Amino acid sequence: MALIAPSILTADFLRLGDELRRAKGADVWHLDIMDGHFVPNLTFGPLLCAAVAKASEIPVECHLMVERPQELLPRYAEAGARRLIVHAEATPHLHRLIAQIRDLGCEVGVALNPGTPLGVIEEVAADLDLLLIMTVDPGFGGQSFQPRQVEKIRRARELLPKALIEVDGGIGPNTAPEVVRAGADILVAGSAVFAPGADPQERIAEIRRSLHESR
Repeated sequence: MALIAPSILTADFLRLGDELRRAKGADVWHLDIMDGHFVPNLTFGPLLCAAVAKASEIPVECHLMVERPQELLPRYAEAGARRLIVHAEATPHLHRLIAQIRDLGCEVGVALNPGTPLGVIEEVAADLDLLLIMTVDPGFGGQSFQPRQVEKIRRARELLPKALIEVDGGIGPNTAPEVVRAGADILVAGSAVFAPGADPQERIAEIRRSLHESR
């Protein structure tokens, strides 16, 4: 069964500890790190990563949507991130970034925007623990799933038979089964889990039910 990685981007930050405790059934905490340059939005720093890592036994992964990721990677590794994910589009030296993440003792992830071809990571495919396929344009939560990315997930599964395939963007009960059938191992869900008035535990359970019923 696929893992569920709630993105805390849409959680209630006045009661974040509560939100995390209520999200029973989560497998990974997904932190969207945005710098206001690579993408328009501005989000979390290492202090929040450290707080989440300390508050829960669930592993934390940091998805860095930033310029100059090489400057920030050590700070998020020190903050307790288990996995660091960088965008292929953010650097001309992807192999060097991958080596840096490995040297920091973290699992290596690379993310691809919807418009970025899969071939960009072909030469480093054997070095990846995870490939993150964006099924929306990065930068904001609550966007609609782009169906054309499903074929990209299928091709990624063929290119990376041993690495994890993660999918981020518009994931919920209606889209989760399709991306899992295409080869996804980890589902990032933001507004589908954390929404005003919603029960995060029940939202996660709904996604799992959709996967079970589609088998």
